[in-house]
Amino acid sequence: MGLLRAIICIIFPPLAVIDRGCGAILLVLLLTLCGWVPGVIAAIVFNTGKS
Repeated sequence: MGLLRAIICIIFPPLAVIDRGCGAILLVLLLTLCGWVPGVIAAIVFNTGKS
């Protein structure tokens, strides 16, 4: 995960997982709406996992 992607994970988590598919975007968006921290954690997990 690059520095730019890490910054995007913190600022706007759903944008960071846009290349992971619709399910990932919806999950991260839902978690971000529930609370900013769960959305950030989910975005980081999605971006550090294997592609």
